[in-house]
Amino acid sequence: MKSRFSEEQIIGFLKEAEVAIPLNELCRKYGFSDDSFHIRRSKFGGMDVSDAKRLKAMDQKTARLKKLLAETMLEREALEAVLRKKY
Repeated sequence: MKSRFSEEQIIGFLKEAEVAIPLNELCRKYGFSDDSFHIRRSKFGGMDVSDAKRLKAMDQKTARLKKLLAETMLEREALEAVLRKKY
């Protein structure tokens, strides 16, 4: 699910919550629900912006590697099907 807030913004919200701004006031100020805040805190709690950027880069790399693996497996399957038909 795509968030309308960047990882940097979310981490900023979490830092504000740590500084004793009431949760309901913080949620009203930025326009998200308490549930959304807790979900974001479970994912990004305790992170710095550099950690979030590193996590995003790793997620992108993982997605690229999964795509390459799927393409390779598909090519292999197609080649095996061709070889089975020939013999």
